[in-house]
Amino acid sequence: MEYCFGVDIGGTSIKMGLFSRKDGLLEKWEIPTRKESDPTPLLQDIYQEIEKTLNEKGMGKEDIGVGLTAPGPVTEDGLLRGTVNIGWGDVFLGKEAEKIFGISSVFVENDARVAALGEFTFGAGEGVNSLLMLTLGTGVGGGVVLNGQILTGKTGTAGEIGHTTINPFETMFCNCGKKGCLEQYASATGMVRVAEKFMKNTDKPSTLRSLDMITAKDLWDRAKEGDELALDITKYVSRLLGMAIANACYIVDPEMIVIGGGVSRAGEFLLNMVQKEYAQNIFAHCRDKKFALAKLRNDAGIYGAAAMVFEKKQTGNNHN
Repeated sequence: MEYCFGVDIGGTSIKMGLFSRKDGLLEKWEIPTRKESDPTPLLQDIYQEIEKTLNEKGMGKEDIGVGLTAPGPVTEDGLLRGTVNIGWGDVFLGKEAEKIFGISSVFVENDARVAALGEFTFGAGEGVNSLLMLTLGTGVGGGVVLNGQILTGKTGTAGEIGHTTINPFETMFCNCGKKGCLEQYASATGMVRVAEKFMKNTDKPSTLRSLDMITAKDLWDRAKEGDELALDITKYVSRLLGMAIANACYIVDPEMIVIGGGVSRAGEFLLNMVQKEYAQNIFAHCRDKKFALAKLRNDAGIYGAAAMVFEKKQTGNNHN
């Protein structure tokens, strides 16, 4: 198989890309995401785009595969265990897509895990054997790639670093229903919550106090400028991130740590702070692990979906 479609299903839009095994990304585009309890209309929208592209390129269905990212956990046997942001229940999304597309090579995996594979294959992880990726955005996503393979786990939750418990004394609930998750502190919204708590509990002057509404970007921008309170807050968040990454590394021990998502635009400043805190929470011989910022940004999902298709067709693994 020389061509495939990478499809990244998000809560607002669906990113799509046509890929060649030889030349990589050929073209990309987006369509709106339908939010209905039945995934069929959304899959029909995707198929219309696939069919239109195939007709334009003079290609047949037998020439291609499709990789889909799913905004929820995917089990070993291909069951998508619901999607909070779209409203689906449990569904074998790959099998449903095959029926609608009339294409036999459709593969589905969790969006964060697929993004990690994208960075591993085409982005910051090129040349390494394994990586752990964190995406710091509205939530905290995670994915592990070992020897070119996404680590899924029996129930599809392997790599969910955002829902590891970082504070057992937290009283507020996370969106997942637990308390004390890393996501409650290190997501963009979590960082704002932490900042508001710090500002309430200290009289320390800060340029943050002049803002009507604080964002994670404001927090990191002020910290870069030397704002003392902003530095206190970002150091605290970085300590929690460093601890969570260290804990994950004790289990999977990847060669590289990649940090992506909107918050990662804070750049090397954020990366260095997290790496320093990681080093203080890990065995001495593990402290020099590679840290890198994600390179593919919002395209990591479509790149990873394409890499998944090509890898599975090459190895003959037809799990969907």
